[in-house]
Amino acid sequence: MIENLFDRIRLLFRKEKESYLCLYHILGFFPHQIKYYKEALLHKSLQTKTEGGHLVNNERLEFLGDAVLDAVVGDLVFYHFPEQREGFLTNTRSKIVQRETLNRLAVDIGLDKLLQRNYHSQTHNTYINGNAFEALMGAIYLDRGYGKCMEFFKRQILGKHISLDQVAHREINFKSKLIEWAQKNHRAIDFKLLEQSSDEDANPVFCTLVAIEGVPAGKGKGYTKKESQQKAAKNTLRKIRYDADFKRQVKAAAGGQKNEDVPAGTPSD
Repeated sequence: MIENLFDRIRLLFRKEKESYLCLYHILGFFPHQIKYYKEALLHKSLQTKTEGGHLVNNERLEFLGDAVLDAVVGDLVFYHFPEQREGFLTNTRSKIVQRETLNRLAVDIGLDKLLQRNYHSQTHNTYINGNAFEALMGAIYLDRGYGKCMEFFKRQILGKHISLDQVAHREINFKSKLIEWAQKNHRAIDFKLLEQSSDEDANPVFCTLVAIEGVPAGKGKGYTKKESQQKAAKNTLRKIRYDADFKRQVKAAAGGQKNEDVPAGTPSD
């Protein structure tokens, strides 16, 4: 409370009062170093340069914020579900930090209205707002540390925009997401059952491989064919997003057609 009072007093003598107030409504606190937040809201399409001629945008903060967000959400999920096992915790975290969720959160808190971008550019990235949310987490971390990142997510996001219990029990159909992506980008996709074995208790175990344009992608194991396909699809979505060499192979196999969009619902962990 005292810190907040002093921040309000200091605001009276600060330049860019409007920027501080806009950020306060989103963050729930006043920034100490607003430069980080300005960078978090700067999309690369603007081609902004420093005095030294270097391009500056929110991509580096997005990288940092991605790691911070994983830690914060993992922390919250770990303590909220003390009886759950690792697989459940990982799945719940994935649902929160996936691009679709972050995109919605950015719009819900009004971050999209502050984002600076070139609306006439040819970018087809539909996750610009979600990326800005990650960059915002990176800015908070540099400005105020991990504890403030946790406080922001607890006070401004949980309860208001996300329920951990509801998210945990919401099913994500990774196979449908992958098929939707393949259709949109005109890519041939195949789910192949590699093997069926048994575990130590004689329960059947299935292993599925996904191939895109004949290029092997993600594998998945499960106690049902459906579970193995879901895991294979999830790993394939992650590979599409992160593995540049894999994407080049798929592009070459497809005859050098245009690059693919990042698929909806891509898991980021």
